[in-house]
Amino acid sequence: MQRQTSSNSSFGGQSAGASTRRRQADFIKLATSGKYQVTATDNVGDFYVLFHGPKETPYEGGHWQVHVVLTEQYPYKSPSIGFANSIFHPNVEERSGSVCLDVINQTWTPMYDLMNVFDVFLPQLLRYPNSSDPMNPAAAALQLQSLSEYTTFVQDHMSRFATSE
Repeated sequence: MQRQTSSNSSFGGQSAGASTRRRQADFIKLATSGKYQVTATDNVGDFYVLFHGPKETPYEGGHWQVHVVLTEQYPYKSPSIGFANSIFHPNVEERSGSVCLDVINQTWTPMYDLMNVFDVFLPQLLRYPNSSDPMNPAAAALQLQSLSEYTTFVQDHMSRFATSE
């Protein structure tokens, strides 16, 4: 069950440890930023964010639900990030939505927060695909072979899977 929220209600009732406070603060900052629609689930630290494709990219006009899970180790451990609806991209596994992004998977630091993920990291991923390290080999091959065909395919894919908010 999901509910839309812009408050800390999904984190209520937890002990006030530093990690819990940070999870609450980052969640509230994202939910009240006015940039993103955040939908919480009944599980603490588990929610969805409506993410829009960055301007001047093949993904402009697309809308994706990004599933976010913050473990109890957050911010010392990176959030789990995955696209819930299909996206055609060299660094996103098309079926699971798993994201291959070094800053989230390997070089995460507690200095980063959820706003960094949605304002910087995901837009950069869509703006600058890394086809030399693909999770979706078909997307990587098409992007390397013909950028115009890749763009056309991405836009067709978006029209089927990522246009409805």
